[in-house]
Amino acid sequence: MRVSILTREYPPFIYGGAGVHVGQLVPQLAKFTDAVDVQCMGEPREGATAHAENYPEGANGAIRTLGADVAMAAAIPEVDVVHAHTWYAQFAGIIASEFQDIPLVVTAHSLEPDRPWKVEQLGGGYRVSSWIEKTAYENADAVIAVSAAMIKNIQDAYPFVETERIHVVKNGIDPEEFKPDLDTDVIEGLGVDLSKPIVTFVGRITRQKGLIHLVRAARAFDPDTQVLLLAGAPDTPEIAAEFHGAFDELNELRGSGVKWVQEMLPRASVRQVLTHSTLFACPSIYEPLGIVNLEAMACEIPVVASAVGGIPEVVVDGETGLLVPYDPAKAGDPDYIANFEATFAEKVNELTRNPERAREMGLAGRQRCIDEFSWEKIARETVEVYEAAIEHRRAKKA
Repeated sequence: MRVSILTREYPPFIYGGAGVHVGQLVPQLAKFTDAVDVQCMGEPREGATAHAENYPEGANGAIRTLGADVAMAAAIPEVDVVHAHTWYAQFAGIIASEFQDIPLVVTAHSLEPDRPWKVEQLGGGYRVSSWIEKTAYENADAVIAVSAAMIKNIQDAYPFVETERIHVVKNGIDPEEFKPDLDTDVIEGLGVDLSKPIVTFVGRITRQKGLIHLVRAARAFDPDTQVLLLAGAPDTPEIAAEFHGAFDELNELRGSGVKWVQEMLPRASVRQVLTHSTLFACPSIYEPLGIVNLEAMACEIPVVASAVGGIPEVVVDGETGLLVPYDPAKAGDPDYIANFEATFAEKVNELTRNPERAREMGLAGRQRCIDEFSWEKIARETVEVYEAAIEHRRAKKA
C-alpha cells in the first residue's frame, strides 16, 4: 500500500497537536506500508515536499492556503490512499482523490463549527475553511476521530457522515522522547525556584486553550505556588491584548512567582520543564484529545484539566490527574465561568499541597501512556482505516 500524507505542519516546523501527530505517525506508517509520501506547507525540509502559502500575494490566509493546496495536489505521486490532516490540507485531498480516483481519509483533529472564535483570526476565510472541511467530510471514504468523544462532535457538525465511515484512532505519545529529564539547566535558566510548587502551561494563546481562565484561576493558587507559562503565537491582536492585561494583573498580585516564556522552546527543553513541574494545567474549552497532556503524563507529572472533548479519555480523574467540569454552552455566563476558574484553582491547590499524591499520579500517568498510547499501535490502526477506505471506495463503484 502506498499512501500520501497531506499536512500543513511537518517537523521541524510544527506548532500544534496536528503537526506532532503527523510527525510521529509517518515513521511508524513506514513499517506497515510500501511507501509514505508527505506533502506539507511552508519552508523546504527533509522527508517532505513543501509548498509555500504565498499565492495569491496579499490575499486572506485561507485563500493563500488554497493556492498551496493546488500545488500540493499536483505534486502527489501515484498512491493508493490520500490522508489529509486539518482543513488546511483537505482541499488538496479532495482534488487528489478525484484526480487519481483513490480513497480520501481525513483525520478530525478539530472541527471548524466547534471553533467559531476563529472568525476573529480568519475573517471571511473562516467561511472558506468551514466550506472546505464540510466538503472533505462529504467526500471522505473514512473519517478518523482522535477520540471517542469526537464521534458525536463529527455527527453534530456533519450529520451526513455515517457511523460506519468514522473510525476512532487516538493520538499517541513517544515515551522515549517524552520521559523524565533530571537535568535542571533549562528550567533553572527560566528563573523558577525548584524548592516550591510549579504549575506549568504549554500552548498557544488562543481561545481554544483557555489560557485566560488559568491566569484568572492562578489568583487563588496558594502563595508559594509558581506559575510557568510557555505560551506564544496569539491568534489575534485582540486575544494578545486580553491576555497581556490579565497577565499583568496576575504578575502584580503574585510578583516573581509568575513566569511567561513567549518564545517556542525546543521539545527537549519542554520535556525538562515538565519533569520538574508539580503539575500540568490544561484549561482548554475545546480539545478533541490533547497530545500535550500525554506529553506531561509521559514526563511523570499529573494533569489538572477541564473535562472537555477527549481529555477524559486521556486523563483518568483521581488516578493520573484531576478533571474540572466545563460546559461550552455556558461560556457566556460570567458566574459559571467564575465558578469554573475557582474550581480549577481548588484542584491545583489540592495537588500542590499533597506532593506525594501528585507523584503517585505522575507515575500512573506515564504507565498509562506506555500501555495505551504507543505510536506503533496507532499506525497499525491507521493502516486498518486505509484498508476500510479502499473497500468503501470499491463498494461505491460497484
